Amino acid sequence: MTENHARPNAQKRYEIAEDVLRGNIEDNTLPRGVVLLEGPIADILQISRAPVQRALQTLESEGLVHRFNGRGYLVGPAGQGIEPKRADIKTLGLTIPRHADEALQSRASWERIYNTVEADVAGCVVFGQYRIIEIELADHFNVSRTVVRDVLTRLRERGLVRKNQSSHWIAGPLTAQMIKDHYGLRGMLEPQALVAGASRVDRERLDDLFQRLSDLERHEPADHLAALETIHADFIEICILATPNERLKESIRNNLLPVTATERLLRRLGLPGDPAIITELRLIAELLLRGAVKAAAAMMENHLEASVDRTIAQMKIVAIIPSPGVTAAYLTRVLE
Repeated sequence: MTENHARPNAQKRYEIAEDVLRGNIEDNTLPRGVVLLEGPIADILQISRAPVQRALQTLESEGLVHRFNGRGYLVGPAGQGIEPKRADIKTLGLTIPRHADEALQSRASWERIYNTVEADVAGCVVFGQYRIIEIELADHFNVSRTVVRDVLTRLRERGLVRKNQSSHWIAGPLTAQMIKDHYGLRGMLEPQALVAGASRVDRERLDDLFQRLSDLERHEPADHLAALETIHADFIEICILATPNERLKESIRNNLLPVTATERLLRRLGLPGDPAIITELRLIAELLLRGAVKAAAAMMENHLEASVDRTIAQMKIVAIIPSPGVTAAYLTRVLE
């Protein structure tokens, strides 16, 4: 529900998310022990996960939430043995002040549909080449073609779509060579970022990450492979993006988008994962904890070399899987 409270100063989305969550924790709408996940909160606030992630990190620094041996955060301070309470946050009746709701809804229209379009595109490119027709995309989401062009321009900046010689918007095909290119760039950027940011890594978060990875190693492969996307995102945020170089961080994030989308799709198709990924990430985190920065960077290079081989091997399996019978209506398969 929404409440009517005036607030004259404009805020960034992560600050609004912080205020909303903080208020609901303080009035016990979000009681101690409730598990907070980025996705459901982002859905309620109708924003992307990035500002929610930043908001939760701020609340963690304030002692209002803490990480635990599972996905997400627990409401309440760390070190008090609080038991997780898993509940659908959408049923808890979060209070969203009117000023916050209006501020979030006034964001640029392209942001409202971007995540959906990105997921639709990423979910098909491994199967071939698809054309995106602007007017059909606009009709699908009931937005203007100006909004559509904003979305497509951002997808192009992230390497997910392109314009061909006929000025048609094209997505895919995602090839083994493209995967090699993205991983080649990762190999050049990420180990260097790890070294540059090692002195700025949050030791408490790094130790927590190491413990989570160590715990996952002892679980059945199905358990930790299911948690892989979340823990890999945390690894990148903590170990790689601690660098103070903002341009470097932006390049890493953009290069990771198609890689992450591909790996997500491969998991969704049910392809077998490799438990070695968890061990590799754990070793890098352990080396950083020990102050062995150069060894951690070298291990990062080895991890990336192994990862590209794993991904290409899985793509070879996809090559014999029939393409999806149903895609978003605005995506048209281009027969080669």
